[in-house]
Amino acid sequence: MSAEAPTKLTHNEDIKAAIPTLAGTLSATLANPATDHFSEDDNQFLKFHGSYQQDDRDLRKTAKKYIMMVRGRIPGGVMTAKQWQVFDLLATTYANNTLRITTRQSIQFHGILKSGLRAVVQAINRSLLSTLAACGDVNRNVMAAPTPAYTKAREQVFADAQKVALALAPMTKAYHSIWIDGVQLDNEAAENKNFVDPLYGKTYLPRKFKIAFVIPPVNDMDVFTNCLGFIAVVENDQIIGYNLAVGGGMGRSHGNEATFARLADVIGFFTPDKIVDVAKAVLTIHRDFGDRTDRKHARLKYVVAERGVKFMQDEVNARAGITLAPAKPYKFTTTADLLGWRKAVDGSHFLGLFVSMGRVKDTESVKMKTALRQVADKFPNVEFRLTANQNLILANVSDADKTGISAILAAHGVKTENQAGVLHAASMACPSLPTCGLGLAESERYLPGLIDRLQKVCDDLGLGSEEIIIRSTGCPNGCARPYMAEIAFVGKAPGRYQVWLGGDSTGTRLNRVWKDVIKDPDIENELRPVLARFAKERAANERFGDWCDRVFLKEQSATN
Repeated sequence: MSAEAPTKLTHNEDIKAAIPTLAGTLSATLANPATDHFSEDDNQFLKFHGSYQQDDRDLRKTAKKYIMMVRGRIPGGVMTAKQWQVFDLLATTYANNTLRITTRQSIQFHGILKSGLRAVVQAINRSLLSTLAACGDVNRNVMAAPTPAYTKAREQVFADAQKVALALAPMTKAYHSIWIDGVQLDNEAAENKNFVDPLYGKTYLPRKFKIAFVIPPVNDMDVFTNCLGFIAVVENDQIIGYNLAVGGGMGRSHGNEATFARLADVIGFFTPDKIVDVAKAVLTIHRDFGDRTDRKHARLKYVVAERGVKFMQDEVNARAGITLAPAKPYKFTTTADLLGWRKAVDGSHFLGLFVSMGRVKDTESVKMKTALRQVADKFPNVEFRLTANQNLILANVSDADKTGISAILAAHGVKTENQAGVLHAASMACPSLPTCGLGLAESERYLPGLIDRLQKVCDDLGLGSEEIIIRSTGCPNGCARPYMAEIAFVGKAPGRYQVWLGGDSTGTRLNRVWKDVIKDPDIENELRPVLARFAKERAANERFGDWCDRVFLKEQSATN
């Protein structure tokens, strides 16, 4: 019998092995004024450096205009006022004059031309933030609960998140060479050709890796959607340890049942002194066992789903040199952000600001971008905290500064109280068109108008004040965590959406497909009878997602 042919690795694996510094020919292309874009291989390397090459899809019929998305690496989503000033100026000077708060506590710039790319990355680095590993087959931005504003427990969680982010950063010198020095590495030099990252190895991870820290009872990080989740266990305002969650992820593909959204499993408890060891252990399990032959099957969630919790426990124990204890009790009550002015335990104030679709911009009626820049200019001690729900928290505000900040925001049309209707406040969308190359349907530009339409339906049915978590994505990859929503719209084609129902308000249950395709004009007529039944049949204080899971979806399943 002949030996089985070796399994073919993906092209991404081949190019990582060939140029393990991840340098590609990025610096040479940046220096070449004759081209406005990168080669396809360089586009893959570019992701590791925090940028995606895109094109304006609104202009495809007339001309292909290459534009770059740049994403910051901002551990825990915390920025100083000075850093916000830098990002604001970059958006105005090089991008489309907006700042996009992401679902991973970062900021994206859209619309940057190749000619401005190095200047943007340099400026971000000078602000003491980075773009390295904001994208690519590495650990992405480490998330950490933005509230409570100031407690010892939150302080420790943020410190641990920073520690993990630093420990899991790739060590290639190509980033500094390309973006700071402007020097193209010699990919054939022995030291570069044979480079092996101390943690990631020569070919890094099979796909991206995501980490979040959360403090119960608030699950504002959607911790179970991450590859690795740290659930803080707090006693007397001290972190005594973390419950460890592994194997979550949202990405899937239409028509491919081998791909699916998955919630992480809680596999044990450990003490805080082992935080870096445990993080490295879980990451290297992904490195060593993740699928490098099929990128759609390459996330850690498939390793956990197929090998099981006991496998993960044994591997973590062996790699981290620990023995995981049984998980400690915990309970989540909400995934929502605190909006409006609040007082912290240290006496300072913080303000939760609703940012529709995460897009900080100026419109005719609301000049949010200008207002926040003025806040950063005039109040240098204010801390800008990005949330995983695409909102913004202004923290460390003194009694004296609160009045001034409120005045600036009011003068620019930015509300600090009653900021949005309940449906809008609980909504979230990915950017999709026109910048994302994967978008099958509209999302960010579409969802606010759809919510207005659904609000009218709810008003008609006596549900006008009912919070329902609604999320939208332009494709099934799940960047706005749609599979956790009470109602989710997932793009299938222009003007056509797959509709999912039945998530919960605590981020502990996946929703399920209700309709495989609904055309945009039919959405209200399709959802109205479901919402009408909910209004009549719900138990006391029962949420829409809970009723769907308890009654409606079970009926649908029984009849199909």
